[in-house]
Amino acid sequence: MAVASRSSGVKLVRIGTFRQPTYVTGAPGDRRRLFVVEKAGAIVIDVAGHQRRQPFLEVSSIVNSAGPEQGLLGLVFAPDYQRSGRFYVDYTGANNDIHVVQYRRSADDANLADPASAQTILTIDHHLYANHNGGQLQFGPDGDLYIGVGDGGSEDDPMHLGQNTDVLLGKILRVAPRANGGYRIPKGNPFAGVHGKRPAIWAYGLRNPWRFSFDRLAGDLIIGDVGQDKQEEIDFAKHGTGAGANYGWSVWEGDRFNTPGVAPHAVPPVLVALHSDGYCAIIGGYVVRDRALRSLYGRYLYGDDCKPQINSVWLTAGHARGNRPTGLSVKTMSSFGQDTLGRIYAVSLAGPVYRLAPR
Repeated sequence: MAVASRSSGVKLVRIGTFRQPTYVTGAPGDRRRLFVVEKAGAIVIDVAGHQRRQPFLEVSSIVNSAGPEQGLLGLVFAPDYQRSGRFYVDYTGANNDIHVVQYRRSADDANLADPASAQTILTIDHHLYANHNGGQLQFGPDGDLYIGVGDGGSEDDPMHLGQNTDVLLGKILRVAPRANGGYRIPKGNPFAGVHGKRPAIWAYGLRNPWRFSFDRLAGDLIIGDVGQDKQEEIDFAKHGTGAGANYGWSVWEGDRFNTPGVAPHAVPPVLVALHSDGYCAIIGGYVVRDRALRSLYGRYLYGDDCKPQINSVWLTAGHARGNRPTGLSVKTMSSFGQDTLGRIYAVSLAGPVYRLAPR
């Protein structure tokens, strides 16, 4: 295995090279398999550094991956995956609408999904522009499905969708998927039953929440929201908070006033990364809970599409401290990932996928 670079007590170990990988994750109860999402529409299984030739799922015929922000963008397994076999993908379709679709594992082979099992959970109109699709899927500590959705694209949110709670664009959604397709609204969604508001919305005022995660120990929600011209931001909601949070876009970009308008009760970012320092598109990561990575344990990792260095920082509600480079670098980063054991991965759109390991 090739070591890409080193930091104090930590190294990057390349586990394989893939075709424009956008994400990597594990399945609950499965310690052997790692699932790598490829932009064009395949999910590839890696077992102990060996890629299976046949994809777990191949849906390139229905995925529109033509643009740099289009494609198969997200994957998450149901908490009861070992019993139900259900998992969910997020992709852009022919007219760039966003599709969240449930599939099932094959009844006969754990290395294969059943492509005929597709059940649409949600489709979001996103036809005007090709950028800002979001794409992250995560099950929260509450067992509900959270979905990251971009603001609809173009620049400066021309239709002011980030602040509009009557649309699903520019939001984090929270839903309870139904086994036969569609979803119900979980108890506690902030706009449920409110006239003129979409009940699936959990939080709003986001530009492109490309990657977000839950701290697997504390349950905190941490969002990497891609900025526009000057600032990238990380937003933080302590476990048990964040329902109805307004993160400010497009009135605010990071902690700077961006466009005229009103963003009621806007929550400032916990951390801002400046374009003048080389950042351009923040890649939100994970709080490290792998005890083998002693020097990083409890710290949040993040990267950027333009700036190769991976940083770590301590995050609490309203505060970030000890923000510093790890000494690890990944060029053209597209995502971080986490497996069932809590090990952290770094993904490059150029092909390599690395695991963070003790040196």
